[in-house]
Amino acid sequence: MELSLTGQVAVVTGSTSGIGLAIARALRAAGAQVMLNGLGRAEEIAAARAACGDAPHHPADMRDPAAIRDLIASTEARFGRLDILVNNAGIQHVAPVQEFPEERWDAIIAINLSAAFHATKAALPGMLARRHGRIINIASAHGLVASPFKSAYVAAKHGLVGLTKTVALEVAEQPITCNAICPGFVRTPLAEAQLPPLAAQHGVSEEVALKQYLLAKQPSRRWIEPEEVAALAVYLASPLAAGINGAALSIDGGWLAA
Repeated sequence: MELSLTGQVAVVTGSTSGIGLAIARALRAAGAQVMLNGLGRAEEIAAARAACGDAPHHPADMRDPAAIRDLIASTEARFGRLDILVNNAGIQHVAPVQEFPEERWDAIIAINLSAAFHATKAALPGMLARRHGRIINIASAHGLVASPFKSAYVAAKHGLVGLTKTVALEVAEQPITCNAICPGFVRTPLAEAQLPPLAAQHGVSEEVALKQYLLAKQPSRRWIEPEEVAALAVYLASPLAAGINGAALSIDGGWLAA
C-alpha cells in the first residue's frame, strides 16, 4: 500500500486559497484529478487552477444545496467517478453572543456545517455503488473545544465532528471512511489578517501579538502550515488509512494536550 492516488477523483470545497488550495495541490501531486471550488477574482481562480495542473473549477455557492448537488454531479459527469470528498469551505465571525448578527450565524452554519451534509449526501450514493470512498471534513480545534466570541464557528465545527462520526458509523461495513481533521491556527490569509487589529488593540508588535495572543492556546507558538494539513488529508485519502474511520485528528501544536 502507498500514498499514490493515481486514477482517483477528488472534490475540495473552498479550494481557491488557504488550506483548501494546499489540499487540492497535494491531492493532485499524489496523482488524483481534482475539481476545485471556491470564491475569488478571476485571476485568483486561474492561479489556483494552474497550481493544480489546470484543474477545473466549479463556482458552487456553499449556501445553496442545489449548487452543491450540481458540484458533485458535474464532477461525476466530467470524470466518471468521485472517490474523495474534502469538505473544507468555511467562514468566520467574532462577536459576543448578544451582539452576534443573526445573518452571520446563519451563513456560518450553512457554509461550515450544512454544506458538508449536502455534499456528503450527494457523494455517498456513487461511493457506495463503486464500493470506495474517502470523506474528509476539515473541522478545527474548535470542533473539540470552545473559545469565547466564536459561537457560530464553534457550534458548526462541533456539529461537523458529530456529522463525521455519524457518517463513519453508517458506512463502517463498506470500504468508505469519513474522518475529520482538526487544525489549530493555520497560516492562511484569513488568519494572518487578524494580526494587525490584534496588535493595535494591545499596543504590541505583530510578532508579539501572534505569540502572546493569537497563538496563546497553541503550545508550539507557531503557525500550522497549510501543507501540514494537506499531508494528513492525502494520508487519510490513501489506502494506508483504510482502518481510520470516525476519527477527529488534531493537528494543533499541542492545543488539545494542554
